[in-house]
Amino acid sequence: MSEPLESQQEGKKKAVTGRTRTMVIAIDRFVYWLSRNWLAVFNTAAALYVGLPMLAPVLMSVGAEGPAKTIYAAYSPMCHQMAFRSFFLFGDQPVYPRELAGTSLTPFEAYTPGLSEFQGISPADSNRFFFAARVFLGNSEMGYKMALCARDIGIYFFVLVGGLIFAVLRPRYNIKPLPILAFIIIGMGPIGLDGFSQLFGYMFDGHSSGLLGFLGQLFAVRESPPLLRTLTGAWFGLTLVWLAYPHVNAGMKDTERDLKEKLIRAGVLKSDDKEKGNR
Repeated sequence: MSEPLESQQEGKKKAVTGRTRTMVIAIDRFVYWLSRNWLAVFNTAAALYVGLPMLAPVLMSVGAEGPAKTIYAAYSPMCHQMAFRSFFLFGDQPVYPRELAGTSLTPFEAYTPGLSEFQGISPADSNRFFFAARVFLGNSEMGYKMALCARDIGIYFFVLVGGLIFAVLRPRYNIKPLPILAFIIIGMGPIGLDGFSQLFGYMFDGHSSGLLGFLGQLFAVRESPPLLRTLTGAWFGLTLVWLAYPHVNAGMKDTERDLKEKLIRAGVLKSDDKEKGNR
């Protein structure tokens, strides 16, 4: 027995026409374009994200404080921006690590007596000292800090480097993603050990008894030298690209293939992958 006419009609898909069809095709075409050009989009975004913090000290040095401070403010939620953990441009040194870092550079504390942001603040008063280091942007002697700390600059700059390497290798090799366990151990391990051991040192400092005292002895107060900060960030950025980009590439290939077939059926693309009117 045949199905009722109403059931047959309900089983049929309604054709999309008019404005709805135009909007759907426009969205499909954009996603199709993105699936083919995602790597260029990602690399451009990474370049802008890491480039603007480097532009901030340049703007400060030429007197464009308004645009520079806008960049500092925009990046402030993403990074602590503490001066003794940041790169500087146009000053005595490229970095000003604390005495705890144990480098041969002039330590940050040598400059603080002459800085208004640090008046009446002892380096032993960690909370106030850290806040002042966050607020301090630089001066004509020390130069001006970037709007991301050295570790974050290392991360995002090498996300860009990794993306460019991926762009070169992708046409020639089938790049396998880094296994997640390997990423946790070799990618996150160094940056996590360096960062958390430093954080815990400040958290448990001053406690002399009980569990907190034990943790205070286990995690002594320390400051990572700038090179270690940058290298752990750089390695994390590279391994993150190795983990993520092969997966994104595979997904985008599937999306490209599916949307290409859909757009060909809609008459928007020719089978040779050239869009109508764009020969």
